Amino acid sequence: MSKTLYPIFEIFYSIQGEGEHSGMPAVFVRLGGCDVGCHWCDVKESWDASKNKQISTDEIISKVKSFNCKTVIITGGEPLIYNLDYLTSELKSLDFKIHIETSGAYPISGTFDWVCFSPKKFKKPIENFGLNANELKVVIYNKSDFQWAEEVRKTVKSNCKLFLQPEWSKRKTANKLIVDYIKTNNEWKISIQTHKFLEIP
Repeated sequence: MSKTLYPIFEIFYSIQGEGEHSGMPAVFVRLGGCDVGCHWCDVKESWDASKNKQISTDEIISKVKSFNCKTVIITGGEPLIYNLDYLTSELKSLDFKIHIETSGAYPISGTFDWVCFSPKKFKKPIENFGLNANELKVVIYNKSDFQWAEEVRKTVKSNCKLFLQPEWSKRKTANKLIVDYIKTNNEWKISIQTHKFLEIP
């Protein structure tokens, strides 16, 4: 099983810029491959898994261990295209805390300390995926996205953290929309892409 391969776009050490754990250092494991197709995606080059190097679990873990950090965030692309049971079990055996960022378009696999569920209208999440979520993060591009956010909110548990995040290219208009919305729907919080403001890679 140590030779289980995953298409890896990049592995890097940085700061989580969004959501509940904004400001937290973490090792990011970005898997290649995505069919969700967000037009605002800033890593579209990761979508074609065939263009990413297939790397063994052993190699991934060796790279992750080279950083002085015990939190790993598995992201994409859409990471749940792949079965993550073995990768996460190996990371857990080394006492890593494991987070995942996913659209929920595929069934969950693997063991996680935190699931950030960021559903997209372009490829809707599978039924009941929201029950896995510790955090719901909905990107706001236009006014209709608030209705989408409320629809998805009905699918998560009562203790799930709720975030609305302005789409970066629309932030000048989306920021005000979100602020006004949250002031009258105060179960939500705002998520800002602080890594972009601070120019953190």
